Amino acid sequence: MSKITTELLLERAVPRSTRLRKIETLNLSKLQLKTGDLDPRLFSRLRHLQKLDLSDNLLDRFPNSLTLPDLRVLNCNNNKLEDVTALKQFPLLEELTYENNVYLTLNDDYKVMFLLQNLRLLNGKDITKLANHVRRVNSHKLTSKVTAHWKKFFSDQLPEKYTAEQVKSIKKKFLKSVQTNVVYGPSSLSEFTRWRVKMIAEEFLANSLGLELNSDTEPEEKTDENEEESTESPREAAEDVAPVTVTPSKRKRNHSKSSPGNKRSKTQANTEEEAEVNPRKSSHVEDDPAPDKPRTSNQPAKEATPEQGAEGTQKNGEQFPKGQSNRRSSQMTGEQKSQEQDNSVVTLTPVKNSKRKEDVSAEPLHFLQCHSKGNSREDFKTQLWSCVFEPVLDSGARKDPIVSSSRTVATCGGESVCLIDCETGTVLKKYKVATEEFFSVAWTTLTMVISDSRKKAHNILAAAGRRGIVKLIHVAADFCYGEIKAHKKPIATVCFSPTQETHLFTASYDKRIALWDIGIPDCDYNFKASQLLVLETASIPLRIALVPTCPEQYLLAGCEDGCFAWNIKLDKGQKSRPFEAIFQFPGEEGLTTSHRVDGLAFLNDDVVVSKSSKPGCIYLWSWSKSFDAKGKGCQRTMSAVILAELEWSTTDMSYLTLSTCPAKEYVFCGDEKGSVWMYNLSTYTTGWGSPKGKRSERRISPTQILTWPELRVNGEQPPEILVNNVVADPAFTYLVVLTSVNITAIWKKS
Repeated sequence: MSKITTELLLERAVPRSTRLRKIETLNLSKLQLKTGDLDPRLFSRLRHLQKLDLSDNLLDRFPNSLTLPDLRVLNCNNNKLEDVTALKQFPLLEELTYENNVYLTLNDDYKVMFLLQNLRLLNGKDITKLANHVRRVNSHKLTSKVTAHWKKFFSDQLPEKYTAEQVKSIKKKFLKSVQTNVVYGPSSLSEFTRWRVKMIAEEFLANSLGLELNSDTEPEEKTDENEEESTESPREAAEDVAPVTVTPSKRKRNHSKSSPGNKRSKTQANTEEEAEVNPRKSSHVEDDPAPDKPRTSNQPAKEATPEQGAEGTQKNGEQFPKGQSNRRSSQMTGEQKSQEQDNSVVTLTPVKNSKRKEDVSAEPLHFLQCHSKGNSREDFKTQLWSCVFEPVLDSGARKDPIVSSSRTVATCGGESVCLIDCETGTVLKKYKVATEEFFSVAWTTLTMVISDSRKKAHNILAAAGRRGIVKLIHVAADFCYGEIKAHKKPIATVCFSPTQETHLFTASYDKRIALWDIGIPDCDYNFKASQLLVLETASIPLRIALVPTCPEQYLLAGCEDGCFAWNIKLDKGQKSRPFEAIFQFPGEEGLTTSHRVDGLAFLNDDVVVSKSSKPGCIYLWSWSKSFDAKGKGCQRTMSAVILAELEWSTTDMSYLTLSTCPAKEYVFCGDEKGSVWMYNLSTYTTGWGSPKGKRSERRISPTQILTWPELRVNGEQPPEILVNNVVADPAFTYLVVLTSVNITAIWKKS
């Protein structure tokens, strides 16, 4: 029996009424209503209803035929809505609020602005100007792109006389192609763009070929707000980003050999842990420096009081204070701001070519200062450590990184994690924990049950650092839904398994690498995390990498005292395991196992790229030729079969890590002068992969070196710049450079 009756409607009318057709204001909040409780036959009698409050219920969608022809104000706060397209049945709607619906996103804001032509207020914000932009400028641009796409690729495919089958076939191909290839606006609005592109394409086909319109609409997802910590919208985040002026004057080079030993950190460690976590000490100091650890703050981070709960327990999502309830609308305004801002490309060419012929051209797009402590524009001490591009959720061709890859990148350093649109330079979201210093971030895609047993893929971001706690963030919902107390000492780096979406590896200063199953949260964000495995290391693990050909069996780690491998297969009974192999590398006095490995990544299924404390050298070596899988016993010593050496900076500065772009066969590594060394190895990999593949006798020079341009902030140059990390998206369209001076640089391949 439905919860809603005629008597209930009359009773909840404001003021109370004796007839349904006389009700103008109706409050149906806090009744635990579900979608099935909204009976269209009953609601069709509310012909003069103008204000409806459905807040604090359990609605996941609206029925398509509620028939409220005079509805002007609608409140849907605190429900479980997944789609807003059914709201088009209320064409006179002027005011709409739907905050705290965690599956709705910024894309849904844009959908309702397009669908509801009379809408003035959305979540308490005046959206008149932005809505006009969406309905007119956005639609005009997309219509032009859709029409051009048809003319360029499909207009010649239909014969003069065509059959219904031919029309059906070309319609299917065109709709798929146009949604994949027509791009406009920031990536955070890609879902809205595809929705509009499909709509425009169907209208175009109907007008051109007389095809029927497909009015099916697809639900999408939302942004909730909340954290005991804080999450910022694009507008709020944008206010934290200091403008950095690039002066196209010639960069002055310092040819004198400076002592790198005291460059890396100005922090004076007062405790054993502080000393351990300070990576920028001289590489000669034997004091357990850390891989992913800021040498930034002048004072030791104040440890927060640990919350109650055993290791591995979860904390159900905290909600933002009511005072922050309008965050979604300001986020929307920030998006419009990002569209209107002039994000012009810097007109200088900070590119230094090596002796080899240049085969890449890249230009700097943006220089951002978005991780400042206390949002201070004077902060040039916060170290930036880790960045990773968001996976693409779309199906079909978009799963191929060569066809399309995300332009949204997560970066971390100091007390914050930021999500940045690389094309526009917009800080889309910002997540802060005042007592934390974040060292590492990693993405996974979880298939979550959203409602009515339906499943949907969502990207989840894991962030960890000094406190040894992993934060789990549902980015689309602006919601940190839980945490895992993984280690008692700082976490240097984290990574997810490419084959098991819930399996997370955490490498810590406690000289352990743990494997966690983070579980899949339910629709109320309840989840259960469990520890599956502990790998014992002889020294602090700095970098970890799963072997691509067998990611469920072997893990490599670069540590303070060498490079190690573990068998991580879960069908073995042993939960705590020593390393299975340690690799020897060339040293000054022959082969050695004792050296710091602060850079580690796979270039392809077999070639490992590692950087050690040996100045000026990056090794490429073969996993399959180096590791004897048939051997028995633990802690075996194996010689790394070196395929080549890459020429790199002669600095002995540690913790300047490297990365790879396997799809394009590139290696990237920053140096102590702010430069990025890029190596295109596509001409070498085929030879290395052959059975008779030989080592390259000569060191391979960089294909190109991107030099740091001269920057001025408030008229002054920032201090000496170290490149801590540099990462390209899978298609190598963007290059994100993280520095020691709180500046994120974004380059674009041209």
